[in-house]
Formats: sequence, structure tokens, C-alpha cells
Amino acid sequence: MYDPTAEVHPRVWADHPTLADVLPAIGTALGGLAPALPIPTARDVVLLVVDGLGDVLLEQHRESAPSLTALRAGTVRAGFPATTATSITSLMSGTACGSHGIIGYSFRTARDQTAGRERRTLNALRWTLDRSDGTSALDTYEPEAIAPHPGTIADLAARGVEITYAMPSAYRGSGFSRAAFRAVGEHVGAQTPTELRTAIIELLRTHSTAPRFVYAYTPDLDAYGHLFGPGSPQWVEALGVVDRMVADVAAELPSDAVLVVTGDHGMIQADNRIDLDTVGGALTGVEAVAGEMRVRHVYTRPGALDDVHARWTSIVGDHAHLVRREQALDEAWFGGEVTDVIAERVGDLVAVARDTTILTRSLSEPTLEVEMPGHHGAWTAAEQFVPLLVAHSTSRAT
Repeated sequence: MYDPTAEVHPRVWADHPTLADVLPAIGTALGGLAPALPIPTARDVVLLVVDGLGDVLLEQHRESAPSLTALRAGTVRAGFPATTATSITSLMSGTACGSHGIIGYSFRTARDQTAGRERRTLNALRWTLDRSDGTSALDTYEPEAIAPHPGTIADLAARGVEITYAMPSAYRGSGFSRAAFRAVGEHVGAQTPTELRTAIIELLRTHSTAPRFVYAYTPDLDAYGHLFGPGSPQWVEALGVVDRMVADVAAELPSDAVLVVTGDHGMIQADNRIDLDTVGGALTGVEAVAGEMRVRHVYTRPGALDDVHARWTSIVGDHAHLVRREQALDEAWFGGEVTDVIAERVGDLVAVARDTTILTRSLSEPTLEVEMPGHHGAWTAAEQFVPLLVAHSTSRAT
């Protein structure tokens, strides 16, 4: 069991597998070879992503999730930042965000990618401008240009693997889905865990002449963690629902199918808030603040970097790691390879909150986001480590 508050720095933990290693391993298993990760060879593989399922949280609440606990085959790092938009794109592309380009919940792109228009902040998860509840960014930022790496999911399709996506229907065709899921496939709408369980079981019962990969996704655990806090009664109840769903699917697996379950990040409960909108001087010399409350990209005005760095150092103190872009890139925070175009998206300063601190913007971001207790994105073990759970015909959940 990891210390939940221990920091999992990308440079120190570079050799530990990440979410970017999962789909390449699945591709190897579908090809009949033994992958680096503990995933058995199979004709059909279902990858179920449980949003917000951290390994530390699972261990802390193992009595509420006996089936998930019994299937644990290892852990992987979410990668940095530990946030849904980045993690899912890393999963599908098989690369870190320095290659695929979705470097966080929100960020700015290079000026030359906006056709001479004012540089705007892109919320990658919602595909909106400036705020999560802002106007659509589709006319400003083409998803396939922002995330130009088709990646492993496209490679599977090119090999003849049949691709199916089972997730809430609202996600189909969204800006983020276009950026992350770069292979044509069948879409099955599944709004609830019950619908998702039924969809997966029915897909596996359907005959196919080609090997199949099913990507399945459920958002509920993450939502309850954000709204009520990880480990809250509501969150624990949602964990139990996921546990029963996984047990049901595992019990129905054909002999030539494998179920792989993982999360996109874990979560911490915030109890120390630094409000950047009300702390004197925090925004002086700053053009924009992006990212999320555990990881902030700070874009400074020309000539203001030194002053902003000094002020933010005084403001955040020991509550956050604060470095300039060059140091973050040198230390491979965003992966070992970062293209020049994507490097320009990184803030002039990057702030990574420590322990249970969050860097809020009470006047500039939606109240619901500012006030929610559950957060993720940074380096604590509670946020970074996600479980790798594997079920097949000889290891079904009980």
C-alpha cells in the first residue's frame, strides 16, 4: 500500500508503466503474444475505464469492492497531469501528452494555430473556450489538429481489429472524442452501469470473424468523488455498483475474451484552498491561468515572467511545486518526447499543488468546480496510481 500523500514524480517513476502502455499491451495480447503487462492473450478484449478509480482508494475501500480487489493484477501510473482528458488520450494513443498534445484539462495552444485570431484557452474535456461552460471551441480548434497523433487505437483498426465504443451517447462526436478516439468503430450508447453491463455482455455474445476491442467507460464514480468527496458514503455506494457490474461481466466472459479494468486517475479531498483571484498580486502580469486546481499553467505577459515567478513563489510557498516551462520540459513532466508545437502549450510557469492544496479561481471559474471537495491532477500516490484489473475465464470475479 502506497502512502497516499507520497509524491510520484515523473522523473523518479519513469520506469513504472503508465496508462500509455495499456493499449499497446492489449494489442500485443490480441496478436497472440505475451505483452509486457499481465494481460493474457485473447481474441476479444474489453477495456473498461472507471473514471476516478484510484488504486489507493480501492485499497482503502476493498471491503466495498471484493470483486475488483480480487482481480488486481498490478498498478500503472496515470501520467501527468492525472486528469481525464490527458489520461484517456494517453490510453488511446499509447503516448504521453508531450506527444499527443492534450496536456491538461485546459491550456493555450500556439498562436499560429488560431489563424491570426486572439489566442484563447481551450478546455479539452468540454471542448469549449476559456471556461468549462464557455462557448464551443470547434470552430477555433480542430480536434484532430490539436491531437495529431492517431496512435494505438488507429493501429488496431488498421490491423483489422473490430472496434466498439460503449459509453454515454452524449460523448459521441464531441470535440474531445474526436481528439482521443481516432478509429472508426461501432458506438453503443450506455448511460448507466446497468446499460453498460448489458451492452458489454451482448457484444461478447455476438459472433465476429475478426478480433475485437471494446472500449467501455463509466463516469459515475468520478462524479460522486468530485461532488461529495472520495470515500464519502455516496462515493462508496457508487464503487459498490461498479464492483457488481464488473463481477457480472466477468461471470459472462467467453473463454477467448479478457476484461481489463483500470481508472484514469485517483482523487484527493482538498482542505487547503489558495484563491488566485483574491490573493493580492497573483494575476498581475498574467495573461491567462489554465489547467485545473491541482495543476496550473500560468501564461505571463511579455517581460513579466521574473516578477510573476517571484510573486507566485511567495504566494504558494511549500504548498506547490512552481517551475518555469524549461524545467518542466527538462524533467520530462509531460513525457520524454515533447514536440516543439506542444511545448508551446505549456505555461510559462507550471504549478503542481502538494498534499491536499488546490489553487482555485473563485471569480473566474464555475462555482460548482471551485467548491467541489474532490480533486485530482497532481503527483500524490492517491492521484497517480490506478489499478490494472484483469478477468478471464479462469479468474472470474466472485
